[in-house]
Amino acid sequence: MLFLEKSLILASNSPRRQQLLRDAGFVFTVKVKPTEEDFPATMPPAEVPAFLARKKAEAFTDELQDNIILTADTIVVIGDEILNKPADVQEARQMLQKLSGRQHQVITGVCIMTQEQTHTFIDTANVFFRALTDKEIDYYIDTCKPFDKAGSYGVQDFIGMVGIPRMEGSYFTVMGLPIHQVYEALQPWIIWR
Repeated sequence: MLFLEKSLILASNSPRRQQLLRDAGFVFTVKVKPTEEDFPATMPPAEVPAFLARKKAEAFTDELQDNIILTADTIVVIGDEILNKPADVQEARQMLQKLSGRQHQVITGVCIMTQEQTHTFIDTANVFFRALTDKEIDYYIDTCKPFDKAGSYGVQDFIGMVGIPRMEGSYFTVMGLPIHQVYEALQPWIIWR
């Protein structure tokens, strides 16, 4: 296990982010504070995930002593349009139909905040979807209920397994946490035993 000089708090309810951090060997606790996920309408899509990740971290400014706060936010971008989490089945279907047969970007922003410093960064992956049938889309929505996922899909789920022939960039970024970059950013605090 990887222990840090300060306590690591993952401020995310995402089971995928928790799994990635756990699988990488980090010892951490999960704590979430409700945060509005709004951003300026004029903000370029590439800046949104880091902006939101920092906003989530700033909710913990009163708990920074001896803690490292780790937050993340992931968006799906097709053209200049951000596909957030779908509100319902109809919106999920529309998003997946929009992604079908096309390339899009997944951008994950990360914020690592301590009492001494704040470090934000993004990682981007280009994802290529093959054309999906309506039956595949309906099956996926019915079985995986992707309502907590940006763009209505999880790369680790059925639709990612059968519908993504290739991607450029980190699989883990698409999953919601660029763990290779998180590890790099947390290295100064790792206690090697």
